Amino acid sequence: MKIIGIDSSGLVASVAILEDNKLVAEYTVNNKKTHSQTLLPMLEEIVASSGLDMKEIDAIAIAAGPGSFTGLRIGSATAKGLGLALKKPIVPVSTLEALAYNLYGTDSLVCPIMDARRNQVYTGIYEFSKKEVEFSRDADTENGGCYYCEYQINVIKEACAVPIGEIVQALNEKGREVIFLGDGVPVFAEQLKGLMKVPYSFASAHLVLQKAGCVAGLGMEKYKEGIYEDAAVHSPEYLRLSQAERERKEAGLL
Repeated sequence: MKIIGIDSSGLVASVAILEDNKLVAEYTVNNKKTHSQTLLPMLEEIVASSGLDMKEIDAIAIAAGPGSFTGLRIGSATAKGLGLALKKPIVPVSTLEALAYNLYGTDSLVCPIMDARRNQVYTGIYEFSKKEVEFSRDADTENGGCYYCEYQINVIKEACAVPIGEIVQALNEKGREVIFLGDGVPVFAEQLKGLMKVPYSFASAHLVLQKAGCVAGLGMEKYKEGIYEDAAVHSPEYLRLSQAERERKEAGLL
């Protein structure tokens, strides 16, 4: 199974190709260029360098929100265009869930925080639970099969747009260690120091922002579960109105 992952929901632009359990290619850029300039050339480069025949892919996984309104629209348009051209389905993946997937297997609670402006963050709370999978290296093994561990991601608090104090209160009430990641970390780090009552840490630089490989990985799981949609009906999940829509609503035009 082959999945293309796309994430342009935040500061970075990221594309990836995942084949079964193998990350074939991933290209991530965080240099302030607009995603409309970078996303398609990046995708073309990894497709060319990996020798992928685009007709062989099974689906396109897209970070569907929340996130930057412009970034989400660019990513959605790119995924829809590919899906329609190739007649492949779209697998929408929560941006926050994909961010949390960077820390696959951790024992701590995971709290992605994306700067949503207006003193709010896009956030949620996630954890990983262990499940043992049996396999056997040798059918004649005296002690039966061997086991290895896989993890599934669980949603503790659904994606939302809230003030930083609200998500901190929810985390403090859980009483467990927390790892924060996302572009909201540098914005809200000082506030977190004064608000957090439980042990916490920040993800390291190579894990703190979005990765299309995580979008593709989650997308593959969802695709196997039958969670996907036709490219023609796909649209991002914004969580709240854009600034233009808010202004129109306040003026009584919505």
